[in-house]
Amino acid sequence: MRKKLLFGGVAIATVICALSLLHGAKRENAPSSAAMLLVNIDNFSFSPETVSVPVNSTVTWVNKDDVPHVIASTQGVFKSRALDTDDKYSYKFTKPGTYSYFCSIHPSMVGKIVVR
Repeated sequence: MRKKLLFGGVAIATVICALSLLHGAKRENAPSSAAMLLVNIDNFSFSPETVSVPVNSTVTWVNKDDVPHVIASTQGVFKSRALDTDDKYSYKFTKPGTYSYFCSIHPSMVGKIVVR
């Protein structure tokens, strides 16, 4: 009986320790206080088309279309490579301003990031 109690106590302690490690790992992987925003590329459009974010925010574009797209700033500040389906491109906006962009393959696709 004593061995069963000892084994049971060790098993419970192991489970508690594992849960605490998992909880700590989730906390470490949680987003930081810097803002992150996702812009989907779908049906030959950016969604949302215009977004407003604080300085030091990262915007990530994800191509959901089945054709490539290139995200390019009209001011030449940033430009992605050709993004195939499910490819991502991220850019961190460190200065306030309005950043207009378009798809250089499909110039009728336009969007805007407002950094405040």
